[in-house]
Amino acid sequence: MTGTGQGLPGLAPPAPIPLKDRASMVFVEHARLDVQDGACVAVNADGTRTQIPIGGIACIMLEPGARISHAAVALAARVGTLITWVGEGGVRLYSAGQPGGARSDKLLWQARIALDDAARLRVVRRMYAMRFDEEAPSRRSIDQLRGIEGVRVRETYALLAQRHGVDWKRRRYDPEDWEAGDVPNRCLSAATACLHGLSEAAVLAAGYAPAIGFLHSGKPLSFVYDVADLFKLDTVVPEAFRIAGLAAKGKLDMSPDRAVRLACRDAFRKTDLLSRIIPAIEDVLSAGELPRPDPPPEAMPVAIEDIASGDEGHRG
Repeated sequence: MTGTGQGLPGLAPPAPIPLKDRASMVFVEHARLDVQDGACVAVNADGTRTQIPIGGIACIMLEPGARISHAAVALAARVGTLITWVGEGGVRLYSAGQPGGARSDKLLWQARIALDDAARLRVVRRMYAMRFDEEAPSRRSIDQLRGIEGVRVRETYALLAQRHGVDWKRRRYDPEDWEAGDVPNRCLSAATACLHGLSEAAVLAAGYAPAIGFLHSGKPLSFVYDVADLFKLDTVVPEAFRIAGLAAKGKLDMSPDRAVRLACRDAFRKTDLLSRIIPAIEDVLSAGELPRPDPPPEAMPVAIEDIASGDEGHRG
């Protein structure tokens, strides 16, 4: 068999691994990402190299002190791995690559639902039901549902803090000064940053726009926050308070931030989260009960059909 479009003997290039079959994420700090001998590696200051199986990872988060070469960015784009540039502890997102998001039909459908007030409310009600395992209160606006959700989340934080012996006051952190926050808030920020990175990778892989949200709006990652909130209370929030409780008792042998990331990685694997996010996205958008838009009759047809590969939103 010949390699696709190369005219050379050998196997065809492998298709990108679907998101649901990948590991969740890798954090890189104080290292340089490059491609050596055809593989992605993290090169440390002393010259040691750590190979990163980039095609089997959903998201790579680059923290302060990390650098990345053009070859590594090109490789990540080719295999459909999201790269994000984040602040210390992942608390702030500065920029992100875009391996997916190339399905115009899905983008138009998402925008149509967001612009229809009744459809948007139906989507938000479906999100509420998925998040709390009960129907949303009837005759409530989106603002009212947002307020109800906020109260329930704060109550959950208080219950988890009590269960794990954490001194919890309220959700508070300064993205400009990571060390200024107390340990529980830092643990919660690190945990939600992990989930947001994974959720953004799923949104892009499914072919949707991170900015077009329904409960959240006006932010570049509004839909990412919507999607992450569906799973936050069942996955990363309990782990954040558990690690904060261990830190308060002096039972950690590493920094709380690192312990939270490892705990989130294990939680993602244990709950099989990557295989659940994209079906959940389709589920909540279908609740809008609007048909997918047909292309306008004057639209130009595709001249050369692309070979499908990876997830639906992957550019191939």
